[in-house]
Amino acid sequence: MRAPDWLTARPVAHRGLHDAARGIIENMPAAAEAAIAGNFTIECDIQLTADGEAMVHHDDALGRLTDGAGLLLTKTAAELKTVRFKDTAERMMSLGDLCALVAGRVPLLVEVKSHFDGDRKLVKRMAEVLSSYAGPVVGMSFDPDQVLALREIMPRLHRGITAQRNYDDGYWAKLTPAQRDSMLYLRHSFRTEPHFVAFWVDQLPAPAPWIARNLFGCPLLAWTVRTAEQRAKAARYADQMIFEGFLPGT
Repeated sequence: MRAPDWLTARPVAHRGLHDAARGIIENMPAAAEAAIAGNFTIECDIQLTADGEAMVHHDDALGRLTDGAGLLLTKTAAELKTVRFKDTAERMMSLGDLCALVAGRVPLLVEVKSHFDGDRKLVKRMAEVLSSYAGPVVGMSFDPDQVLALREIMPRLHRGITAQRNYDDGYWAKLTPAQRDSMLYLRHSFRTEPHFVAFWVDQLPAPAPWIARNLFGCPLLAWTVRTAEQRAKAARYADQMIFEGFLPGT
């Protein structure tokens, strides 16, 4: 099963087509609507709630972009749907809400955020939501265990791995050395069998995504493209870009 052609046909709007200067915050409904208006694929993140819902939000805690505080994992979906994005009237969406809003008008690229604890509840809820969704959609994750969950729970859904050359910065300090090691060089690929790779643009070119792209036919997406230099690098080494902060074609 090869990745769908639409995956690389158009640039992918990172967390929707957001623009804080216009009051459009990442992963909120207006960001999705703006991406739809521009005919861009929407990349979004989902997080697990205390009651097993999949909410569209990048951070695992409130506060950076929203009112309130606390981990999403400790709150119910009903509680989170009342959370307002700062300086806006918009509230957080569930994955089901996003699917209803998009209604197949543009493709979705859903990143499964992980606590790297082996919990599969988020992928299971994603499967439940997408079982009644007819629009084009793929899933991906940094966590090989979640990509494996996508493979086992939703074998007909195209899946990808989000990756980079190394995991030495502070963001990954919460992982054990064994977990970080398992993510290197896409060495899990024979187990997870990804259909595409999303790789950090600043670390391209790199051997592992080159091999995946050129020997195994996995399309390569470059994230997150924000500058002219990154845009040129994505055009040279990848099949498409995941972008933010500008409008492609301008």
